This record gives sequence, C-alpha cells and structure tokens, in this order.
Amino acid sequence: MTTLTPAAAPLSPHTQRLLNDPIIPLLLRMAWPNILIMLAQASTGLIETYWVSHLGTDALAGMALAFPPVMLVQMISGGAMGGGISSAIARALGAGRRLDADALVLHALLLNGGLGVLFSLLMLAFGRPFYQALGGSGAELEAALTYSNIVFGGSVLLWVMNGFASVIRGTGNMWVPAAVTCVGVVLLIPLSPLLIFGLGPIPAMGIAGGALALLLFYGASALVLAWYVMSGRNLANLHWVRLRWALFRDILRVGAVASVNSLQTNVTIALATALVAQHAGINAVAGFGTGARLEYLLVPVVFGLGAPLVALVGTNVGAGQQQRALRIALTGGALAFVITETVGLIAAIWPVQWLMLFSADPSMIETGSAYLQVVGPAYGFFGLGLALYFASQGAGKLWWPLACGFIRIFIAIGGGWVALQVTGSLQGLFAALAVGLVVYGCVLAGIIRSGVWFR
Repeated sequence: MTTLTPAAAPLSPHTQRLLNDPIIPLLLRMAWPNILIMLAQASTGLIETYWVSHLGTDALAGMALAFPPVMLVQMISGGAMGGGISSAIARALGAGRRLDADALVLHALLLNGGLGVLFSLLMLAFGRPFYQALGGSGAELEAALTYSNIVFGGSVLLWVMNGFASVIRGTGNMWVPAAVTCVGVVLLIPLSPLLIFGLGPIPAMGIAGGALALLLFYGASALVLAWYVMSGRNLANLHWVRLRWALFRDILRVGAVASVNSLQTNVTIALATALVAQHAGINAVAGFGTGARLEYLLVPVVFGLGAPLVALVGTNVGAGQQQRALRIALTGGALAFVITETVGLIAAIWPVQWLMLFSADPSMIETGSAYLQVVGPAYGFFGLGLALYFASQGAGKLWWPLACGFIRIFIAIGGGWVALQVTGSLQGLFAALAVGLVVYGCVLAGIIRSGVWFR
C-alpha cells in the first residue's frame, strides 16, 4: 500500500512485541480474552433462544428464520468491516504511520454507521418477502417479523459498537472489548427474561422483549467503548480530520470483500433452511435451525482467534515480515481446527443434550440430531478456513477465501438440492453441507500455505 504520511513514527513497545515475540505464546495471550468476549457475545443469541423456546415451537421457528440475517449483520459489522478496520489500523501502526491510524478511527465509524442505517432500511422494507422466501408462513412468520423489525430498527447501535471495538482490537488490545462485552452479557441474562415474560409493572413483551433486550445491550456497550476511545486511552485516537478517500479505500478493500465472505456463510444456512422447510416443515426447521446455531456459535469462537490474527498478520505485513506473517496465519488455523473439531465431535456424539436445552419436541430433536451427527465432525475444517479468512484480512488478500466460499456454497446447496431430489432424505442435504466445509478448509489452507499472499 502507498504510504499516506511522509514520515514513519517510532514503533511503540506494544507494536514491537507483535513483531518479535514468540508466535504461539503471543497468539494465545492475545486470543484468550478475545475468545471470552466472543463466547459472551454469542451467548446473547443462546440466551434469547433459550427463553424464546418457552414461548412455543412457532416462536422458536421464527427465531430460526430471523437468525441468519441478524447473524449476518453481526458478522459483517464485527468480523468483515470490523476486520477491515482492524487490519487498516494494524498495518498503519506496523509501518509507523501513527497519524493515519488516528485518522482511520473517524473514517471507520462513519463507514460502520452508514452501513448500519442501510441494512436497517433494507430489512425493515423487505423483511416479510425475505422470510417468506425462506419458507416462513403463519405464526412463525409473524414471530420472525416481530423480532427482526425491532432488532433491525436499532441495529445501527450494533454497528457503532463493533466499529469502536474493531478500532481498539486493531491496536492489539483485546482486553477492553472483552471486559465490556462480558459485563454486558451478565446484565443481559436477567434482562432478557424480564422483558420477555414481564414482572410487576413491566409487561410481558414476548419475543419482542428479547429483541429489545439485545438492543439495550448493544447501546450500553457502544457508549462504554466510545468513552474509552475518545478519552485518549487507546493507541489510535478519534480526531476530527479532513476525510480522505484513500483511508476509506484502505478499510473497504478488506472489509467490502470480507462482507461477501460473511454473506456466503449466511446464504448457505439460509438456503439450507429453505430446503429443509420445503422438504419437511416447521418442526424440522426448528430442529435444523437449533442445530445450525451451534455452527454459528463457532464463528465468534474462531473470531476470538481471528481478531488477534488480523492484528498480528497486519502488523507484520506492514513491517515487511512476510514469512513471520505466514507462520502466524498457519498456527492460528491449526489452533482453530483443534477447537472447532472438538466442539463438533462432542455435538455429534451427544446431540440431544444440546437440542434439549431449547425444546423437547420429538421432530425437532430428530432433525437437529441428524444434522449434528453428519455435519458436526466437519466443523474443524470450518474453523480452519475461517481462521485463515481472518488472517487473510490482516494481509489484505481476500480473493482466495472468497473463491473458496463460493465453492462451499456450490457443493453444499447445489449438491444438497440434488441429494434431496435423488434420496428424498435430509441426510443427503446434511452430507453435502459437511463436504462443503471440508473442501472449504482444505483448499484454502493449501492455497495460503503455497505463499499466494506474496505473489
């Protein structure tokens, strides 16, 4: 990338550690608080699902319909655009361009805020036909719309929260976002059932109460993170500067492509949900959606490793240390494989224990168990590919993860549709989903290991 300021400032001691410390201890030291924050943030969806499941199968199926777009904005705002923000700031700091790092903060917040408004308008305008296209109808469709309209009505709070968190992570600081999110989740645990079921003067709001609790969590977290950045405590500070297209481009050349990658994951689940709905009905949708939620849970877990990978790879690429950046990426991918494969195998062996947390409906349990037993053992390859996607954000090279994501969709959905036509069984669809994950992880790992980033 072309240097945007004429002189490089001396590297801070913190940046020097990212460039020189042993890789595995450094990565683990940075990752574990971030894994904590991502587990905490992911648990917000699980908390909501648990309480909403007490409202009945229609509400649970409505959550399954609404979850892909809600998860999509979380992934784009925090993982895709957030990765672009963190990558740009990390590369600026690694190259000693402190003024650019400060200027990027304002540009990042304007981008995330604008995209938050755009996504809200789109879902509020087209939510009903979207959920109908996924197979929603009747009570489950109305439940999905109730939840979705409230969440997307205020989802700009999520975008601003993740904008500030990504700015902080770009400096290599994982602790502050972790602490803020964990405290917020602790407060969400009693708040969600309070608004769903009511107590005393607080009326029962049903599924709408769960959505409102989520917005309160986003808003409070955004305020605290904004205070931290604006107080001058962060290594990259917010200043009112003249806007420059070069800085927007520096974020977007990673974030925009990464957004397509996030869209791929959610499109795969959404289209698979539509195939399940068409083939087997509402109870099967609830079972598949609850089982697939575990796959969604892996995204923030891997992001716990991914955010440090963005900062570490970006800083080392900015400093010209290409081979160290590649070793960091492959090490992070191996760690992600071990974590997600362990989760997948546990889910495949004991699927009912997971599903019973949300419903005891026999049809729901049957479909969810079939999904986890087939797809669960392939979760490690999903974790591997996702970690390397985050590492590619740090390197600013996202075309190969994007290509591998399209291959996954083709195998999973195209192959799944063919399998349903030939066998008439959901097992064929689930097998195609598993094969798509294996190919995605293996092909991407081989390509990156070949050194494609630097050719």
